[in-house]
Amino acid sequence: MLEVEITDVLWYVDSVLDAMAAILVGLGDRLANEKPDLPGANSAFAIVTHCLGVMEFWGGAMIAGRPIVRDREAEFTATGAVDDLVARVALCRRRFAADLDTLEPLAPPRRPAASRDAGLPLATTQGGVVLHVLEELFQHLGHLELSRDVLLAAGALPPAAQTQ
Repeated sequence: MLEVEITDVLWYVDSVLDAMAAILVGLGDRLANEKPDLPGANSAFAIVTHCLGVMEFWGGAMIAGRPIVRDREAEFTATGAVDDLVARVALCRRRFAADLDTLEPLAPPRRPAASRDAGLPLATTQGGVVLHVLEELFQHLGHLELSRDVLLAAGALPPAAQTQ
């Protein structure tokens, strides 16, 4: 049996969230809300909003057992100010840490999984839920990095770079 300290999990979560926040700040409000010119691409703002939804749902509902209302589809069309989203990242980080305080790694999730997730490891134990959250965060950090790179390669320099 693999045992992992919660502080180790949170180190990885913090590293991803720090990287995401830095990308948002580096892009600024305009570019963070712009979609790269790629089929099916999402804006950086939407990607991070989705990640916060993942953490809230899987940590809050499935680990801590809190009632969560989530509009997953709206996460992908979210827009707004970078400063506001970075503040939400900080709040979500603290809430996820509190959710992990209730973690029982081998226990089943505290809420039933959606039918599309039934039978997956993430749906059978709370430890599987934690791994799913990490999977989603790192996967979407890659999407966020690619989105940033495509936007910058297209010549859409962030405001800070335009004044240099």
